Amino acid sequence: MDVNDIMINGKLFEFKEKFFESKKFIILYLILSLVLFLSTISMKNIAHPKFELISLFVVLVLGIFCIAYYFMHNSDKEFYKVAFVVILCFGIVTSFIVPIVDVSDEVEHLTRAEITSQGVLIPHWTGDDVGIDRLYNHTDGELSKELNKNVGFETIESINFFNHNRENTVFETQNDTHKIDYTPFIRGSAFEQNAFFGYIPQAFGILIAKLLDLNVIWMLWLGRIGNLVCYAFLISLAIKITPKLKMPLFAISCIPITIYQAASVSIDSMIFGLGILTIAYFIRLYLLKDKSIDIKEMVIFTLLCALLGLCKLPYLAFIFLILFIPKENFKNEKYSLIMKILAILIVSIIGISWSKYSTPTLMHSWRSSYNYVDSAAQLNYLITNPNQILNFLAHIFTIDLGYVVNGVFNFFNGKLGLHYQDHYVFITVVLQFFLMAVLFFYPSDCNFNLKTKLGALFVLLVVYIGTCFIQLLTWSYVGQINLGVSIRYFIPLLALIPIIVPHKNYFSQKEFDNYAMIFIISFMAALILAFATKYY
Repeated sequence: MDVNDIMINGKLFEFKEKFFESKKFIILYLILSLVLFLSTISMKNIAHPKFELISLFVVLVLGIFCIAYYFMHNSDKEFYKVAFVVILCFGIVTSFIVPIVDVSDEVEHLTRAEITSQGVLIPHWTGDDVGIDRLYNHTDGELSKELNKNVGFETIESINFFNHNRENTVFETQNDTHKIDYTPFIRGSAFEQNAFFGYIPQAFGILIAKLLDLNVIWMLWLGRIGNLVCYAFLISLAIKITPKLKMPLFAISCIPITIYQAASVSIDSMIFGLGILTIAYFIRLYLLKDKSIDIKEMVIFTLLCALLGLCKLPYLAFIFLILFIPKENFKNEKYSLIMKILAILIVSIIGISWSKYSTPTLMHSWRSSYNYVDSAAQLNYLITNPNQILNFLAHIFTIDLGYVVNGVFNFFNGKLGLHYQDHYVFITVVLQFFLMAVLFFYPSDCNFNLKTKLGALFVLLVVYIGTCFIQLLTWSYVGQINLGVSIRYFIPLLALIPIIVPHKNYFSQKEFDNYAMIFIISFMAALILAFATKYY
């Protein structure tokens, strides 16, 4: 028997040992998963239960494996391995079971990723070649019908397959077995305004599908998996570098709506990953006690904030967290304030420059069909009607906040013309209680000072209000407040809550972590089962 055999046998023995040690948690997982599963079924599932039962078997096996793996690696030094494995296990299944381009705007994200897979980092708007600056021209109606034909972004014909089979499963189309069609095709929208690096993981997956000459459906599946692997890496890195609050960060990273987006080709995956990584790095810098922060650490934090902000501009405000890192943590306290101000200026300049580039490109998409959307006119309306500002603030902290809070287990459903409107009330309520427990009552000896708590709250409010305000300018009709926000816009903000709230050790942290892990895995299983019972 060689060394490799000994190591494999040793790991198998350890896995078997941890399996039996964690049997009470496995039983809890089985019960919780079955209860959540039963809350999603309908008569259709009872009449034809085959796929649903197969899905249930898969998630139960995956869950048992992940629980045993967690108890093998639940130390602070190894927990990042658990994060990577658990996200991949349930995320890969999600990437296959979620119907074709079911995620919000996934066709457009896929188009941009396909263009990136060609080596084109910044898509070319063909309208510039013929003097056309928008996809739709203004008409007298609320929705413009005057489409400028044959202008847009050059992609390939296979993108049409996904557009025509939106929200179908592979069992509902015969064309998924066709080969990739490379015939040039002009598509009107391709998220030109988004940063190119947000599509490299998806593009890598699509490129593999092309190189291996796979069927067209693999463009989507491998694109999703490429995105997921990148997300799992960013989250595991965040868990590794943060000295405290590992479980709350992991819980946020794995709530169903987060995995749903991460296992798609959406740039939201990059936003979530970079956002949580940025907060993890801030926690690390805040807790350093050996005067070790130098230019290198400041450059890394500034770069993370800039990359995050390029993906979603309001998140540039994360750079203000730098003001709350204690000066005592710097090698040179004298220059700490100068470095902080310089970092804020750099990120601000990047944000302003990017905004000037990205805002006009919104007209190079289907968004230009909304005649009543006019940022300048909306601003003028707010100035001349200041009461509308108060109405806006009241709206976002009542009605819109309600949509956000209730969106933790609501998913896109374009067939009904509604976004995130699948109401799984039982799962939603249980998930909300779990998040409240892990975000507000997590037992930890990591208490931030009052200034830092208020600073984190300030950043949270700036990003939340800023995001809603941008929606008011770029989405709402002039004089109206129809923002269309959902929880997916604010996932990284959840990671600020454990910093803001005080921590008291009402529970044993180790025991809390063990039960939290069971709930996290159970909710990920519920995500998969909900799609199995709804679509199959």
